[in-house]
Amino acid sequence: MGVMSSAGEGRETERVSKILAARGLCSRREAERLIDAGCVRVDGVIVSEQGARATRDSDIEITPEGRALLERSISVVLHKPVGVVSAMPDPGQRDARSLVTAAAAHGMIERQAVAATLAAAGDLAVAGRLDRASRGLLILTTDGVAARALIGGHGIVKRYLVTVDSDVASGQIDRLNKAMRIDGRLLLPMKVESAGRRRMRFELVEGMKHQIRRCCGKVGLEVTDLLRDSVGPIHLGDLPEGKWRPLQAGELEAVRASIVSSPR
Repeated sequence: MGVMSSAGEGRETERVSKILAARGLCSRREAERLIDAGCVRVDGVIVSEQGARATRDSDIEITPEGRALLERSISVVLHKPVGVVSAMPDPGQRDARSLVTAAAAHGMIERQAVAATLAAAGDLAVAGRLDRASRGLLILTTDGVAARALIGGHGIVKRYLVTVDSDVASGQIDRLNKAMRIDGRLLLPMKVESAGRRRMRFELVEGMKHQIRRCCGKVGLEVTDLLRDSVGPIHLGDLPEGKWRPLQAGELEAVRASIVSSPR
């Protein structure tokens, strides 16, 4: 049913799915699924049509059954090797989801958790891509809220260890820490520091395509190896290359906390 309480007559309304996503309770896609399943209430009334609308200050809640559906989402951390694409492989290429196998599970993972992950593997989406020539931490998830936070726009810091083709001068690091542009666009500030003669650590809160490689090129350095070792509270740790592990509940909560819910 379409929803608009008498108190909201004459006031601007939006789709309920859009309001839920704006409040950080789920993604638009998840909201649509919850509405289809009759798991969303607006001002105490269950809604079941995708066109349902409400005012931004309406009392909108996900039912306990809906919350249980969201909690069954699957998220994994994968150590992506060089040569594997994050998503949408061309013919002959291997994509990250193909590495989520029983044999590649790392650590003491319950059999049920492995089975659930493998069953959901086809629906896993990459949250923050790594290009084919880069390696390291890649997160795949069916959780729309976590994906939205990780992809960008929420201040989550992504950290990289970068190796280049020649010794790095302090002046080059200084330039990388100053305002830089790519294709005429001013980038958000990066934090760059030395990690050895030919190594640097980068911290970014955005990620334009090939940003680190292109910025290094602007200061006369060519990247020979790029490893992402953390995204916000999620760390690669000792996860071997080509292996995966489930994202822990505490890690997910920390990611979700990065989204500030809109007031009712």
